[in-house]
Amino acid sequence: MRIARLLGTVLSTTLLATAAVLTGPAFAGPRDSTSLDGGALRDALDAVHEAGMYGVFSSVRDGGERWTGAAGVADVDTGRPVTPGMRQRVGSISKTFTAVGLLQQAERGRIRLDAPVSAYLPDLIPGERGRRITVRMLLNHTSGIGDYVAGAFPSLTRGSAASLDEERFRSVRPRELVRLGLAAPATGRPGSAPGTYSNTNYVVAGLLLEKVTGQKASAYLTRNVIDRAGLRHTYLPRTPYLKGPHPRMYESFHGLIDPPRDYSVYDMSWAYTAGSVVSTTDDLNRFYRALLGGKLVGAASLDEMTRTVPVSGMDYGLGIYALDLPCGRFWGHDGAVFGAGTIALSSRDGKRQMAVAQNLMKYQELDEDGVPRVHPIDNAFGAYVVRALCPDAAGTGAAGPEARGERITRLPRIDDSPLTGATPAGRPSL
Repeated sequence: MRIARLLGTVLSTTLLATAAVLTGPAFAGPRDSTSLDGGALRDALDAVHEAGMYGVFSSVRDGGERWTGAAGVADVDTGRPVTPGMRQRVGSISKTFTAVGLLQQAERGRIRLDAPVSAYLPDLIPGERGRRITVRMLLNHTSGIGDYVAGAFPSLTRGSAASLDEERFRSVRPRELVRLGLAAPATGRPGSAPGTYSNTNYVVAGLLLEKVTGQKASAYLTRNVIDRAGLRHTYLPRTPYLKGPHPRMYESFHGLIDPPRDYSVYDMSWAYTAGSVVSTTDDLNRFYRALLGGKLVGAASLDEMTRTVPVSGMDYGLGIYALDLPCGRFWGHDGAVFGAGTIALSSRDGKRQMAVAQNLMKYQELDEDGVPRVHPIDNAFGAYVVRALCPDAAGTGAAGPEARGERITRLPRIDDSPLTGATPAGRPSL
């Protein structure tokens, strides 16, 4: 869900070295005109699947024109193909939704970004710590609060995936997640830079949203963010089961789970407002276009959102980060949950957009230091992102940047998120 790496070593997930690479044609939806090169996009998406990804699907926009495509399978047992409009758990992209909700409350004068959290939730973060951590520090990850993942899934730090299965149907209260995060070692002093990405920040943010609105966070975000943006297939799940067409979501955990196991059925209370949203790639593009176009918050709030600080290798704002590509700066977020990864990026004017999702996670082998080795999927995925957003820079082929002798840019690696990134080597991948 975060952490940057050189393009070509980017994003994603794929098969174990011992697994066969699945093959199959890409499915491409209709284009509105010829300004989006559907053939090149289709080839680049196919290359991700051919490199080992089970299934990958995407939506690309340029102004009013749209291309959608998919390659691979949604179910490795039946061979059911993945299709462009499928729902996906989008992980930490949820943070942008939560940040928008809090900024709406700031616009109404119900909270102040630079007020301490203790002014609103006096008993949540005890003592001086609660008086020093501000709302802004939660949203830009400079609070110094640790992540709760090791406490929520303790077997992951012991080289076992047992917790993933044991907790599949467990409902956990957000205050318990906060307790686990506060018990973890602090990552720095409140407000110090660089910040450290922590999902606990956005669980606290969700509790704060509930406090100032008097509503469940899910109800508020549905009414005031999801519905207001005109999203048709986006929701916060109430049960472990996904509604609507969706792929199975396979987790390898760097070979710890062999063969990769489906985690598409999962109680997402463990992610709460930090990572439980379900959406489609087309809805994600619509969401970021509405946000950047000023339909969800005003210009002053957008200025606050896009004022970045260094956080775990990113230029992070308030629930959104900036990513510099060969053709300019893009804004968005990426997300990872067990078995599913998604990234959505938009130009600042919302004109050029791409969202892409995958259904196999942490496929890379680990080196002796517990760091994932670069996999061909990483290169193919990076090449697709550049092809979708910077067609002139990508050239005419679908070859990855390493094949062209280029080291173009940095992209996030969602499988290194602290949300799902504890490694079999016994430590979180930060």
